[in-house]
Amino acid sequence: MSTEETIQEQINSNSILLYMKGNPEQPQCGFSAQVTQILMSCGKRFAYVDILSNPDIRATLPTVSNWPTFPQLFIDGELVGGCDIITEIHEKGELQAMVDAAGGEAEADTESETSA
Repeated sequence: MSTEETIQEQINSNSILLYMKGNPEQPQCGFSAQVTQILMSCGKRFAYVDILSNPDIRATLPTVSNWPTFPQLFIDGELVGGCDIITEIHEKGELQAMVDAAGGEAEADTESETSA
């Protein structure tokens, strides 16, 4: 399976997926930390991929998503955006509605790592 196919499989298999630096318990950059806290505050389970431990995904995802920076949040297969956009829509109350409408089970403050 190519890296592009792996990325597409991850996006399609997880209703809420965050590509980030580090993991939700130990984010490796401030932007990833901020987005993780926002997602946790929404109270629904989400998956993540640590791009620092997956260099092929880190190199390829910006081409697949047409978004150059990390973190990147996908909900129901669609790119929502990076830290600035996620913060903005969270402050407007729009992110909570998107998260609530996403497929999957509700489970507060939990996350799972998606294998690459």
